[in-house]
Amino acid sequence: MKNAVHFGAGNIGRGFIGKLLADASMEVIFADINAPLVDQLSHQQEYIVKVVDTECKTDIVTHVTAVRSDGDEVIDRITHTDLITTAVGPEILDKIAKTIATGLEKRFAQGNFKPLNIIACENMIRGTTHLKQEVYKCLDTAFHARADAFIGFVDSAVDRIVPPTGAANDDLLEVTVEGFSEWIVDENQFKGDVPDIEGMEKTDNLMAFIERKLFTLNTGHCMTAYLGKLKGYMTIREAIADQEIYTQVRQAMFESGDVLIRRYGFAPAFHAAYIEKILNRFANPYLIDEVNRVGRQPIRKLGRNDRLIKPLLGTMAYGIENQALLRGIAAALKYSNDNDPQAVELQTSLSEDGVRHTLYKYTGLDPDSPEVRQIENIFNQPD
Repeated sequence: MKNAVHFGAGNIGRGFIGKLLADASMEVIFADINAPLVDQLSHQQEYIVKVVDTECKTDIVTHVTAVRSDGDEVIDRITHTDLITTAVGPEILDKIAKTIATGLEKRFAQGNFKPLNIIACENMIRGTTHLKQEVYKCLDTAFHARADAFIGFVDSAVDRIVPPTGAANDDLLEVTVEGFSEWIVDENQFKGDVPDIEGMEKTDNLMAFIERKLFTLNTGHCMTAYLGKLKGYMTIREAIADQEIYTQVRQAMFESGDVLIRRYGFAPAFHAAYIEKILNRFANPYLIDEVNRVGRQPIRKLGRNDRLIKPLLGTMAYGIENQALLRGIAAALKYSNDNDPQAVELQTSLSEDGVRHTLYKYTGLDPDSPEVRQIENIFNQPD
């Protein structure tokens, strides 16, 4: 049985990538910093995943164990693993790069030159390419040529809603996921054989699918959260049930979709069906996804290459409609959450520097541009 080291044993790690790997008859070694989670996974070596769609089903994931991501055992596992994947969050990738580099050095030192592929499954553009850069910073230069020859850093696009939900029986490992999932990988970046994993789709045009997900699922999801927060809703399902929010979110997704159609040649009818599928996912009655979870870290979500500003820049480049996207950005600026350091920082900047300077600071948008002036006008309107 082949095995995979998967960094990140949280809900996404267990409910999405880890499950797909285990379903493909691979032994999955989770690596995580959470000691109680690691202890229970290594003890039980299985966990429950509830898949909720038009109906609910329960799967038991087996052939799993876990090690601490900051210990020596994960280094030993890397020396002979067949695949490395991650679901740790973009901000943690840099922290695990040293561990991966150390494992690769030991792997080469032991004479293991079997091809190994590393796939970062994160909500970021070309996350694996970023991870590669960080790994090479930590990797002894004597091993760079061997890494070039034998280690594939494979970019991917991932999509599955996995909200934090407490299991009814207090099982620490049980996780609930939606039925829909999408894991698309760049087939040109693999070293050696491409693993046969059901649910992992290969493409030679990954950026089209990365931006399709970013401009549709991510754009619509965070807009639903920010508009819902302004109206006092607690969950995404409650917010999207509001007809006004639904209409604004749908329009924003069609605006960003127009960019995708022009940039990548997606068929309009095909993309319209994809938008409707996303909207139906937001309304899934079995998923309790809080607006504060989806809206958290607003500064990151307002980044120039992220889910709100990047599609806006596309509409500006093509000279096409963007009024709903502007409303979504204004709603993001209004996001307030005392438990979210980025939200606190954002509100402080708005109070001290105003809308236009704050947008310039965090997005790079020209403070005198028509779009920024429109966002400022929307922001200043009463809720």
